[in-house]
Amino acid sequence: MNWTSKTLNSSNCSNDDFKFPVFIHTYSVILSFGLIGNTVALYVFVKLTRRKTASTVFMINLAVSDLFFTLTLPYRILYYSQRQWKLGSFLCRITTYAFYVNLYSSIFFLTALSIFRYIAVLHPLRSKSLVTLRRALLVSLGIWTFVVLTCVPFLRASSQLKGGRYRCFEPTVMKWQQILKMNYFALVVGFLLPFLTIIACYARIIQRLRTSGGTLQRNAHARRKSIYMIAFVLSSFLFCFLPYHIIRTVHLHLMVQQRMCQVITVVIEKVIVVTICLAAANSCLNPLLYYFVGQNFQNTIKTSTVHRSRSISSRTIVSH
Repeated sequence: MNWTSKTLNSSNCSNDDFKFPVFIHTYSVILSFGLIGNTVALYVFVKLTRRKTASTVFMINLAVSDLFFTLTLPYRILYYSQRQWKLGSFLCRITTYAFYVNLYSSIFFLTALSIFRYIAVLHPLRSKSLVTLRRALLVSLGIWTFVVLTCVPFLRASSQLKGGRYRCFEPTVMKWQQILKMNYFALVVGFLLPFLTIIACYARIIQRLRTSGGTLQRNAHARRKSIYMIAFVLSSFLFCFLPYHIIRTVHLHLMVQQRMCQVITVVIEKVIVVTICLAAANSCLNPLLYYFVGQNFQNTIKTSTVHRSRSISSRTIVSH
């Protein structure tokens, strides 16, 4: 126990020198793109989109989740810039909570989008009765309720005094066993089950796209839309969510077993920093999904742009 504590303390300075600048730069980029992208997306979905579909509902909720997390990033950037938490225990709890709520709500909303897309492709006739606006709203409510409640334990992660400075986002050694149990629940229910679900859905969609000789194969737009969704969602899971869950599980096991030497501690904690950044980056990448997969989103932006350009042209002519 004492050996582990000494190892952690001795590696703390080098780890801080690595992770603080990385988090500052990464969160600054995510804040810029995430704030603009998700704000524009919500404006297009809520104000400009007249015909809302089930996919629109999921994308709106996804954008709300991303925006909620993005708005907490200034607190994280300030913390890593000052190298201590000066904003009180409540904001530390909320900022920690926002990360996990965004992480798992994103996973579930992307999974819901995939399932509804699976129904639309493989059961096009029944999809009109199955993929409805009401069902999408009910599923969204269920996702929010489940994620908000299961992430409540993270509200206990308050700031704590370490080395004469208040730190946030850092659990005490005594809590590693409890966090490991929470990790396995999140790993299985929050990641593995959704991941296996989307793989099953996409395997059947790809099979249908390759073998169908009917309307689906001749409809280039439907094929392109399905391919874009498959590529984007799988990329999000493989590059944003999978590395984080793997490294987090390995790190927690090593911490509980207290078998980490100084070199392994430094390496693992640096890798964790990178995977956290990848997981957080998903919040500013989702607007790409809205543009390439949401046909209504593309059409709305194009129509709005045309109307604005015509309005500006007409005003210019009148003024002359």
